[in-house]
Amino acid sequence: MSFAKLAAIGAMSLLLAIPASAQVAPAPDPLDPDAVLLEELVVTAIERGPAWWRVSDADTTVYVLGAPGVLPKGQAWDHITLERRLTGAHTVILPFNSIRVSLLSVPGLAIQWARLKGGPAENRMTGDIRRRFIAAREAAGQPAKRYSYKNELLVGLILVGDYRDSVKLTAADPGKTVARMAKARKIKTESRTLSLGPVLGQATRMGSAVQRACLEDALDEIEAGPAGARRAGAAWAEGDVRGALNQERGYERCLASVPGALNLDARFKAEQTAAIERALAKPGHAVAVVQLRPLLSQGGVLDRLRAKGFTVKTPGDA
Repeated sequence: MSFAKLAAIGAMSLLLAIPASAQVAPAPDPLDPDAVLLEELVVTAIERGPAWWRVSDADTTVYVLGAPGVLPKGQAWDHITLERRLTGAHTVILPFNSIRVSLLSVPGLAIQWARLKGGPAENRMTGDIRRRFIAAREAAGQPAKRYSYKNELLVGLILVGDYRDSVKLTAADPGKTVARMAKARKIKTESRTLSLGPVLGQATRMGSAVQRACLEDALDEIEAGPAGARRAGAAWAEGDVRGALNQERGYERCLASVPGALNLDARFKAEQTAAIERALAKPGHAVAVVQLRPLLSQGGVLDRLRAKGFTVKTPGDA
């Protein structure tokens, strides 16, 4: 497996987390920036199809489509509202989930990662964790040599990516569909690429206890199976926001403990917020696609836009 492919898997797991339970926590989790959802924004859509939020000022409205972290490949959803909102739109803001990985972005990163190469990871495991790992990688249809790294966090990243591929879960939609439809209408699109290099550099130095905890969280997700993600995808397609968020995400919380991950998350939210602000500066209307949890969380995109004085309406508002 190439470094870029490995890093991409990690990035998708980190930034495109599977939707989680809509239960509001009593206080923010310092290791999970999306732990607390703003309950007043978690509203079932009254329009047909997936839920949309509206952000507006005096002369502009940005229609925001909330996107799950992953969807079953081929998940059907109604495009009627999207088609209506694309008509006459001056801009389409796509999910800011593209990742750039450069070995040169962090001094010594290539050397650090080369040192993590080793024999199959399962040969260094014992007992129940070894049994669970072998069962998971066999279920994903992968050989032992694919996971020849000495860092169990990295092994977990690869394994989760392989599992999601094997059960046909994708992080590409609905953004891919929106991009295709915008291109067909010749609408200007905006997206952003972030560098994961600094986070990956820190990940190579995490202690064995944290690595093992992340691997166990990965195995928990795999053993739970894809049924929860499929139910969440079906709920999303019907505008059931709470149902779309009703999926545990312990593995993503674990990844948030990597030094630098919280800063990357904050940058992601700030840049997506700024893109919507720029769209609001131009009269008319625009369309944006934002992942559900970063959209609805305390300190998330809609929370930041409200703090700047913009009007935010929910999918339950007429």
